[in-house]
Amino acid sequence: MSRHLKVMMVAAEASGDALGAGLAQALKKRLGDEVGFVGVGGPKLAAEGVESPFDIAELSIFGWLEGIKAYGLVKRRVADTVALAVAEKPDAVVLVDSWGFTIRVAQALKTALPGVPLIKYVGPQVWASRPGRAKTLASAVDHLLALYAFDAPWFEKEGLPTTVVGSQALHVDMSAADPAGFRAARGIAPDANLLLVLPGSRPSEIRLMTPVFEAAVARLKRQDPSLEIAVVAAGTVAADVTARVATWPFRAHVVTEADKYSAMKAATVALATSGTVSTELALAGAPMVISYRFPPLSYAVMRPFFTGKYATLFNHASDEEIARELIQKDATPEKLAAEVGRLLADSEARAEQAARQTAALDRMGDRSADPSQLAADAVLRVIAEKAAAKGQISKL
Repeated sequence: MSRHLKVMMVAAEASGDALGAGLAQALKKRLGDEVGFVGVGGPKLAAEGVESPFDIAELSIFGWLEGIKAYGLVKRRVADTVALAVAEKPDAVVLVDSWGFTIRVAQALKTALPGVPLIKYVGPQVWASRPGRAKTLASAVDHLLALYAFDAPWFEKEGLPTTVVGSQALHVDMSAADPAGFRAARGIAPDANLLLVLPGSRPSEIRLMTPVFEAAVARLKRQDPSLEIAVVAAGTVAADVTARVATWPFRAHVVTEADKYSAMKAATVALATSGTVSTELALAGAPMVISYRFPPLSYAVMRPFFTGKYATLFNHASDEEIARELIQKDATPEKLAAEVGRLLADSEARAEQAARQTAALDRMGDRSADPSQLAADAVLRVIAEKAAAKGQISKL
């Protein structure tokens, strides 16, 4: 006998909102009207029927000290989320990314709703820092949906069942990208060197990285006044980025999310803030230099917990620095300009790096299966197994 299945989604950032929406769509494709959704999320989950009790933008917190400052707010929002779960009594809860928030929700739900399957979608990057979080997660949830093959062993050794579903970043559809059209629309010659700057998608990243990138690009423009510059303004920080770029003493084309993939394919070289955008750039065939700065006090506190050699996922998967990483004290205009300038001046180096980046993507996981569908299959399997263990009739 089948009846309506209720799945609670909890996503506290834009990236998690997108992942959760993809999972919801895959579940709907599988079950149609037999599945419904409640929970916490942004506009994409709202489009799938999730009425969030609060705006998740207020939880976009990055940095250790910043987290301490926001502790009171986070605690209240955890309580709001748990109260919603208790009221709705879902058949399963899927906690998407956002470690600091979702682990607190998971721990509270373990007590508030015993027996309800708790599924974490995206585990903490224990390969990069604080490996003890694997044990913490294993004690708080029933199953992990991991993005990359190299994630699973860290959690499985702590007894947490893990399904590798793959990353949506490895499945970005760039078939509609038009690099030639992108250049033509902006008056950029087909053979001109084009540097694409991607300063990030968090307000803190824009605040810390944009001035450094501006100074690095200024050095490159002095060396080569003909160098064309384009800057991606991610949707969540578009107004801030656009306003900052408008003050630059040289011309820079502002790129919206709609034209991002065309710009990536059109770029000669990219200069990017560390994040999943590095995977997208690799898919587009753009050689890149990666950089990042943390707030100084946060970095001083967090630095002892960093255990991974690389910040960039495909560098980690290959265990080599394919794309140059300039982090914190190395993230200076001089060093950034030198590394970007080296690539701009050497077409063979660009081609070699782009090829190595592409090869590294294959080490990150299966690029053929749909991650959202694999995640949906795993969620339904966990619900069925939990129901069978309690002797209940499956709703699936």
